[in-house]
Amino acid sequence: MFDSYSGYRLFLRLALFLLACLLVGLAAGHLLLVLCIGMGILLLWNYRQLIRLNHWLWKDRRLTPPQGSGSWEGVFNGIYRLQGKNRKRVSQLAGLLGRFRQGAEALPDAAVVLDPALNIIWCNKLAQLMLGLVWPQDNGQRVDNLIRHPDFSAYLKGGRFEEPLALPSPVSEKRIVEIRIIAYGEQQMLLIARDITRVRQLEGMRKDFVANVSHELKTPLTVLQGYLEVMQSMADEDDPNQRALSLMQQQASRMKSMVEQLLVLSRIEDSAEINLEKVVDMQKMFAILRSEADALARDEYEISFELDPQLNIHGDELQLRSACSNLISNAIRYTEPGGKIHIGWQRVATGARFSVTDSGIGIAQQHVARLTERFYRVDNARSRQTGGSGLGLAIVKHALNHHHSELLINSIPGKGSTFSFIIPQHLVV
Repeated sequence: MFDSYSGYRLFLRLALFLLACLLVGLAAGHLLLVLCIGMGILLLWNYRQLIRLNHWLWKDRRLTPPQGSGSWEGVFNGIYRLQGKNRKRVSQLAGLLGRFRQGAEALPDAAVVLDPALNIIWCNKLAQLMLGLVWPQDNGQRVDNLIRHPDFSAYLKGGRFEEPLALPSPVSEKRIVEIRIIAYGEQQMLLIARDITRVRQLEGMRKDFVANVSHELKTPLTVLQGYLEVMQSMADEDDPNQRALSLMQQQASRMKSMVEQLLVLSRIEDSAEINLEKVVDMQKMFAILRSEADALARDEYEISFELDPQLNIHGDELQLRSACSNLISNAIRYTEPGGKIHIGWQRVATGARFSVTDSGIGIAQQHVARLTERFYRVDNARSRQTGGSGLGLAIVKHALNHHHSELLINSIPGKGSTFSFIIPQHLVV
């Protein structure tokens, strides 16, 4: 039944039928009439097969086709074979879809599949628990009609999904979710939501701990320094305790500087939102930085400035001055006396560029990526000698983040380093 029907057999049967009609017509003496009757019978038979095929396709629930004959046998058998292939393909696709859904359900994050119009195609159970979606009732609904938060709507409208968005969960305002949108396939998007409540709590606890401890240490260190100064002033110059008191005073000063930097870092971290409408007078700020650099250099370094006095920006003056001051003091600290330090502030194509170039010891490439980590120091012994705390570049990093910028480091060991950042064009006056 399921053998393919060849064109040769079809042609042979048709030729035999026409030959029989021809012979009957010649015998009866009515050739044309017999041929017409034969064509009519052949046409009616074909229409009957079409009706059987139509009935089987649309009304008959049986999988097997009706028994065909002649040229229609191959048609019925071919359709049946195609249906079998389609059923197998559908079964395979259903299996793949089932495994995909099982994998998506096993994800530790909420997952929502969106079409180009941001309508929901599918979501897993975590999306229902974390985002308040209801499946399958929400199928076809726009996701911003269900997650009604102004920040989320602005995030979707902006279309810039490189950075994640953190917002309160629609289910509970006490929970914080981080949302990412990833494009894939033919203009489809995958929304991933992760619960970061615990991470935010731990981060807040860490910030509070550092700020509180730093604040509590500041007073006893001040008292300790005061008494050390009194003891130093009371002791004679040739007193054997004088050296010990001097070392204690030095370490107390270093510790006090570290505490002050921790407080600055905590203050910068806490100020998540800064006023970017305020114009910073960079000429005035660089006058202060120049005097600080001269005081640190003590005429032992060749310091040069190349500044554009008309180039001002929007931002927080204290944070910017802290960032620039740390970069300049680091350059002086890690450059041997007699070295050169160049400080630049110039307009570039992408905004305004601040740079500090020194002829110091340089930094090996493997350390560059970690320089902005808290308390990370390339050479601990040298940092202790120069008074470094390992917090300066961490302060720079957070201050620049608030101004939509990042620290760029270019260094060659033994030849020097260049630390720079670019304030983007939209913040330049």
